[in-house]
This record gives sequence, structure tokens and C-alpha cells, in this order.
Amino acid sequence: MADPTPLVIDTDPGIDDALAILLALASPEVDLRLVTTVHGNVELAQTTDNALRVLHLAGRSDVPVAVGARDSLVYRQPERAGHVHGDSGLGGVQLEASPAQLDPRPAVVAIAELLLASERPVTVAAIGPWTNIALLLATYPEAADRIGRLVLMGGSAARGGNVTAAAEFNVWADPEAAQRVLGSGMPTVLVGLDVTLPTVLDEDGIARFAAAGPVGESAAAVLQQYVDHARTAYGTTGVVLHDALALTEAIVPGTLGTARRDVVVDTTLGAGRGQTLVDRRTVSASPTAVEVAETVDSTAAVGFLVSRLEALARAAA
Repeated sequence: MADPTPLVIDTDPGIDDALAILLALASPEVDLRLVTTVHGNVELAQTTDNALRVLHLAGRSDVPVAVGARDSLVYRQPERAGHVHGDSGLGGVQLEASPAQLDPRPAVVAIAELLLASERPVTVAAIGPWTNIALLLATYPEAADRIGRLVLMGGSAARGGNVTAAAEFNVWADPEAAQRVLGSGMPTVLVGLDVTLPTVLDEDGIARFAAAGPVGESAAAVLQQYVDHARTAYGTTGVVLHDALALTEAIVPGTLGTARRDVVVDTTLGAGRGQTLVDRRTVSASPTAVEVAETVDSTAAVGFLVSRLEALARAAA
């Protein structure tokens, strides 16, 4: 196997974020070098504590965690997502506290220094609101230029929104940051609701890694509230894999079928705020176009996740 790709995860754990972090730790194709936290599903202090606890659950408290943006760039995020993720962000499950100390650097500084020091291109997976990435572009453009690949979870080309009729949660939480990031010209894959909503981890899959060891059992317990929400919100009997699918694409490039599209974000204050307007009329040659995920083998993606989490749970047992 080739040397693993250096990976940064920028995240707001969140139940599905926790699953994505565990997937990255279970995957030898990547080397998780840094986790940075951002406002989003719950308040920043809670997303940060959750990130530490999830890493500790997997026996990887050595991965540094740096604290990022407390709120969005221009307008405060109107509301959190505790009704989906629980007040703590992890479905009411109290994972064991981590003994690790936070990285003393602000998240943007930590990312920039890692990028500048890396001898190999770094993949950055942003699976919460993209505020930290927008700040990186503004303050350390020379470091941002060294991102090998930016994988973003967010947006929707044809599915509408999941927090409003128009907007997906991560983009809606900071539309100005999203517009800055999507217009940056960085090599970007946008993993939105078009491919995440059809990709459902059912209760049988959850039971498989739950039976593999304590780590899998804890992950399954965290997922239970998400299963209940998905049943109500989407009519599914499992978990919609938003963030874990983005991480799958970060781990195995080409997992998703993409097309190069022009994308702009509605930053007005009306009903369309946070909508990603994807021009699907033609493939774009624009330097600021992004690869928009449009097709997915959902069965294969779910199988990949379950097998990796089973292996992680067995190894830790």
C-alpha cells in the first residue's frame, strides 16, 4: 500500500461527525494528523469536547484537536441542531472524557502550519460549517494553496434543503463562508444531499459493528437518536450517512461520481439563504468550478463503512 495521505478533519461533532472520525481512524489509506472544531450542530465548547471524547474512544488521543470559529462570519447562526443530535451532540451518550490537552493554537493556525510543513499534499475534509476554511483562505492563502484536495460535506444540487426548503445545514450555518470557499479555486469535491440522502446505514449494519467490541457498541449507542430522527425526518429505518460519505470520498478518491460545475451560494437574507445554486446545464471549464458529487453506489458505501468500523472495534477489543 502507498503511504497514507495526510488528513485534516474540520468538524462540529455531532453524531454523524463522530461516525466520520471513527471511519477515518479505521482507514489505513489516510493518516489523521489534526482535528479542528467549529460551531455548528452544538456550541463550540461542546463540539470540541465531543471531538476529544470520540478520539479517546478509538484509542487515538494522540491526534491533536485545535479549537476554531465560535460562530459564523457575518450573521450569527440562527439555531443549533440539538433536536437532531441531542443537547450534548452525541445523542445523549456520555463517552469517557479524554486525558488529552487541546492544541494551544487556534484551528486556522494549526491547519496552516501543518500544510506548510507537510512534504505531501494534505486532504482537508470539512464536515461542519466551513467558517474555519474561509478564515484559512483569508489569513493564510499561501498555506491554503497547499491543500491537495478539499472535500466538503454540504449543499444540494437538486434535493432542496434539510434545514429549510432551500438550504442544507452546513451551508445555511454560514453562507458567506460557503461562498468564499466554493469560489476559491481550490481542488474541491462537494458532497451534498444528492448523494448522502440515498445512502442509509440500516439497523442491521449498526448491529454488525455493535457486536464487534466496545468501540462499536459505543458508536451504535451514539447513533440511536440519529436513527430515531431519520425515521421521523426522512422515513428511513436507518442513518443517513452525510459526513461519513464525505469521509469515504476523502479516503478513497473516486468513490462518488462527480461532474465539474459552477456553484454559487445564496447569501441574501430571504427564504433562499444558504441555497447552493449548482449550474447543471453543462460541465464547467471555469477555474472556480468544483467537482459536485452526483452519483453514488450507496450499497458499496454502507458496506465500506460497516466493514471498517467492525475492524476498528475488533482491533480495540
